[in-house]
Amino acid sequence: MTDEGALVLFSGGQDSATCLAWALSRFARVETVGFDYRQRHRVELDVRQDFLSALRESFPQWAARLGGDRVLDAGALAQIGDTAMIENVAIETGGNGLPTTFVPGRNILFLTLAAAAAYRRGLRHIVTGVCETDYSGYPDCRDDTVKAVQVALNLGMESRFVLHTPLMRIDKAGTWSLARGLGGDALVEMLLEHTHSCYLGDRAHRHGWGYGCGTCPACRLRADGWRRWREGDS
Repeated sequence: MTDEGALVLFSGGQDSATCLAWALSRFARVETVGFDYRQRHRVELDVRQDFLSALRESFPQWAARLGGDRVLDAGALAQIGDTAMIENVAIETGGNGLPTTFVPGRNILFLTLAAAAAYRRGLRHIVTGVCETDYSGYPDCRDDTVKAVQVALNLGMESRFVLHTPLMRIDKAGTWSLARGLGGDALVEMLLEHTHSCYLGDRAHRHGWGYGCGTCPACRLRADGWRRWREGDS
């Protein structure tokens, strides 16, 4: 474990929660940041606090290293609009071949804001849960994009940030497996109860893989990953 500090982009979803556990297993000091961009599934901003509380209670060895949390306002994305992640727009493939849930520039903006916060907090490492294996096809989740952003941030802030993407090359089944390896069944149960992936913000329906509508792309990816992991683990 390094004695350096890290900032984790923590949305309240399965992927970012797994990345938080990954960071806590590697860095001496870990802080978290979330973003309010008026997303339809804003319930994720509520459950993230439940997850942080459960993490501190169940993993005292990590609680000692877990620092402050903040939620930054990224409402400019809602002003631009025209995306199913923010407005009541059908979730489907758009004319450009991308899902209507794609929010142009979202992850680039999030990484920029996170880097600004990390700069002020004296944190060199930034951890994000983007992935180009099991994902919805967003171009700002690709490894090339993240590497390009890292170069731009380091040039623009005269810094030596390192952007970590622990999930970039693994699928959703691999994400469940990684979580089990990091925190055992206790962490898996916390992911089921206290994280949110559903694009529609559905917390009324509890499935074996967690809460959600069960039909949106995020639910289908999470459910399929859970099934494949359970089948491979049995």
